[in-house]
Amino acid sequence: MSRRCNVLLAALLLLAGCKQDMADQPRYEPLEPSAFFDDGAASRHPPVGAIARGQLFADRHFSTGRVDGELAETFPRALEEHFASPAAVLERGRERYNIFCAPCHDQTGHGRGMVVQRGFPPPPSFHIDRLRSAPVGHYFDVITHGFGRMYDYAAQVPPEDRWAIAAYIRVLQFSQHVPQEELSPGDVEKLNEAP
Repeated sequence: MSRRCNVLLAALLLLAGCKQDMADQPRYEPLEPSAFFDDGAASRHPPVGAIARGQLFADRHFSTGRVDGELAETFPRALEEHFASPAAVLERGRERYNIFCAPCHDQTGHGRGMVVQRGFPPPPSFHIDRLRSAPVGHYFDVITHGFGRMYDYAAQVPPEDRWAIAAYIRVLQFSQHVPQEELSPGDVEKLNEAP
């Protein structure tokens, strides 16, 4: 019995020695005054030129969709660093498009998605001349900043996926407007047989 009491007493002494020093350490609350700094403020401004984590945009083409202030006409080279092949870019673009874009734009890009079928105003079809001739940077910019009723997806879709979606939109546009001379004879026959 005394052994049990000694173990219990030792356990209580050990528990009494536990402190919450790290949790209860002295600190300043935001905007609280401080006598430590000359300006009297505890909150400090970041150093000039400091860049927040995740906000380093060394490649402006890749991160903004613009080249010299104009919407980019081409895909950035940095896209190759994120994907193993062009097929991987399109596969990722298809996947992300079906998740984020198809609810409004539908899977073929005609603007008749499920949200539209439930009463939301339809977005323009990707197959109209204005959007077929728009630079690829336009799609990146719209995904980043939103347009009209479409809100921005910058927080949900990282830049490499925005470019992949833009590439997939180009494929959707091409699929609906392939010049007949670029089709194989077998594909031309199938088109002529279609009702």
